[in-house]
Amino acid sequence: MSNEATAHGHPEVVTTHESHHDEHGVHHHKETFITKYVFSQDHKMISKQFLITGMIWAIIGGLMSVLFRLQLGYPDAHFQFLEDILGSKWAKDGQIQPEFYYALVTMHGTILVFFVLTGGLSGTFANFLIPLQVGARDMASPFLNMLSYWFFLLASIVMLSSLFIATGPASGGWTSYPPLSALGDASEGSKTGMDLWIISMALFVVSSLLGGLNYISTILNMRTKGMSMTRMPLTIWALFFTAILGVLSFPVLLSGFILLLFDRHGGTSFYLSEIFLTATNKALPNEGGSAILYQHLFWFLGHPEVYIIILPAMGLVSEVLSINSRKPIFGYMAMVGSLFAIAILAFLVWAHHMFVTGLNPFLGSIFVLLTLLIAVPSAIKVFNWITTLWRGNIRFTPAMLFAIGFVSTFISGGLTGIYLGNSALDIQLHDTYFVIAHFHIVMWVSGILGMFAGIYHWFPKMYGRYMNNTLAYIHFWVTLIGAYLIFWPMHYEGFAGMPRRYFDYSQWLSFNQFGGLNRFISTVAMITFGVQLLFVFNFFYSIFKGRRVMTRNPWGATTLEWTAPIRPGHGNWPGEIPEVHRWPYDYAKDGRDFIPQNEPLGANESAH
Repeated sequence: MSNEATAHGHPEVVTTHESHHDEHGVHHHKETFITKYVFSQDHKMISKQFLITGMIWAIIGGLMSVLFRLQLGYPDAHFQFLEDILGSKWAKDGQIQPEFYYALVTMHGTILVFFVLTGGLSGTFANFLIPLQVGARDMASPFLNMLSYWFFLLASIVMLSSLFIATGPASGGWTSYPPLSALGDASEGSKTGMDLWIISMALFVVSSLLGGLNYISTILNMRTKGMSMTRMPLTIWALFFTAILGVLSFPVLLSGFILLLFDRHGGTSFYLSEIFLTATNKALPNEGGSAILYQHLFWFLGHPEVYIIILPAMGLVSEVLSINSRKPIFGYMAMVGSLFAIAILAFLVWAHHMFVTGLNPFLGSIFVLLTLLIAVPSAIKVFNWITTLWRGNIRFTPAMLFAIGFVSTFISGGLTGIYLGNSALDIQLHDTYFVIAHFHIVMWVSGILGMFAGIYHWFPKMYGRYMNNTLAYIHFWVTLIGAYLIFWPMHYEGFAGMPRRYFDYSQWLSFNQFGGLNRFISTVAMITFGVQLLFVFNFFYSIFKGRRVMTRNPWGATTLEWTAPIRPGHGNWPGEIPEVHRWPYDYAKDGRDFIPQNEPLGANESAH
């Protein structure tokens, strides 16, 4: 550890009393448990609320995947404990029933895409890092920030409640395509569970919009003196573009959901036309609607959603790689430019999810071109991460390992996207296990590795303690190896044409050859889920019993959050907000290990 990082010593330990004094005056009111931990307007507390809520959802969503992997790996086995827990309706004779299997898959996808990787990832790190890294006391509107979390929690409660109703939760897939989602009589999961799903998602969109507008306003208007846009850390750039994506695309999804509610309960025909229901043996009067319209509205959000998940992870990884390589990030402006290019192109590729809907082949070829084009800025980022690592003085902290793991899975998962982005190949691979393998590696595994990198790296600033390194290293290696062992074999199942969303392949002569492989995948999935519980234990144990942080800047980083007290109070800095004089990546410069952003330029030093 460099002298700068250790020279601060004990005087930096901040008491609760001291931390409430800032240049805007002294807060004389005493905070109660309710105002500090429940209805908090402090961005740091709100970020912890998002994080812990997201972790609870991750455990629930992961547990669902264990249940349906149990079915896929052992379709003929009877597990009596399942009937004891779930009841005879959903797990008769210890076997998961088809309707419940589809409910599990639907809820698993919804929970992990929206409630963990969107709400949990952006909600945590945008809230925590934006004011601290741009040099602001708090968000532009702390009240709206609090509302953003409470809408997220309300959405969570509504979604969770759908698990406990008689007809069960939504079961039309995480995309909820009509007509299955638009007709209450289509299946058990199309009844009340579907209504609760739509209401929950509408509340979630409100939460995302409140948060996104706040993040954009804070970044544009509340930067400290000297913090020009080109002096912002890449984390802030990534969160800025993420917020813009969300603000522009989530309203489209909300409109799609509102039309779906009209079709379900208002007798309209936005998505319905010429349907005969065998369950009731009657033809429906709906005419003129198009189920494809819903797909356009859904995927206009659905593809930017991929980048709403991955851009924050990219920002976190860029910061962690630079700090732990003890080198400036390679190609800062190229990194910003590639984030911008990804944000633009994210809106122009949605129909690559729809090559098999009867899309005009000429239009399809345009979307192929745009889809392959988005690989260029992604490749720029990968090359710059690798070049940052090249000949660096690398410290293999847990955060650094997860960041390197992110680069690995982003490359391997991204390359398989080239197959799916080609419409001629996609016709064969669409709705097979190849698609599951691709998007789980590039979106879920990469997203969660980036999130873990951020948690391990900023945990000392969040809680004033370190997480346990030994448990963290076990967590990393089992997670990375487990993720590859689970999802990589699925590519080969997909090449063989094995379709997704079937709950039993054992009677299917074409695919029962994969029985052994499915058992292997299911076993590894259970082990990998188990090690996530080790992380949860490490997280909560370390909050109370972890090794105390004794210096403001334990990692020897340059950005502003490490100039604040070890555990910043409301207002972040007890005195004046630091002024910025340089870019955020002055590592290994002029014979020094690092130079903080708030240190003035030397007499012979040029600004970056």
